[in-house]
Amino acid sequence: MPPAARRAYFQTAFEQQAAQLYAKLGLGAAGLSLDVFRKGLVGYYNLRPAGRRTAAPPVLTLIDFSRPSSLKRMWVINVEQGKVLFHTLVAHGKASGANVPMAFSNKNGSEMSSLGFYRTAATTYIGKHGLSLRLVGMDPGYNTNAESRAVVVHGADYVCQDFVQAHGRLGRSQGCPALPLAETTAIVKAIKGGSVLFLHGPAGVKYSSQWLNMDTAVSSFAGMH
Repeated sequence: MPPAARRAYFQTAFEQQAAQLYAKLGLGAAGLSLDVFRKGLVGYYNLRPAGRRTAAPPVLTLIDFSRPSSLKRMWVINVEQGKVLFHTLVAHGKASGANVPMAFSNKNGSEMSSLGFYRTAATTYIGKHGLSLRLVGMDPGYNTNAESRAVVVHGADYVCQDFVQAHGRLGRSQGCPALPLAETTAIVKAIKGGSVLFLHGPAGVKYSSQWLNMDTAVSSFAGMH
């Protein structure tokens, strides 16, 4: 098959898989747009290059910060199994906004969330918030200071429906994607080890990424199929 025809074939196959997986998982009914899911999947394939052995779990975590904190806006998806592992609440940084975050930063001390693609650390640790998981930012200018800022996945008592009912929104972190305490351990264990996390922002907020390159994503997708 000529290269151009091969690429067109696999791009069509990629788009079909994205649409089928989106429908199968009921993501639309759960509030996730196909556009956000597709972007996450493009980054997932770009960050899992074909032909390389990887111990990283085939897991894509999507956080859609265009949705208010009072709604479940985090999805943990096993791409190979075609299964939603978790769908839950997640907090944003206190300086990013009240219920819907509108400001994002990569700067130390900003107390804002940072957009873009991340890899999860290989191992967990016990910090001031209990079991925690470091994140490695993959988007220069947007989130590459995540490690020096100590932006990590951790649990917090202000991430729960009771807090939403009392305040109309979740509590807020210092920039970390904080999770409900009851689900933190299971989620951290599912996503640790180099899996891909994508943090999407509201419309109008500037963001661009090398990991949204469709050509390289299709090449990787083709290599896996």
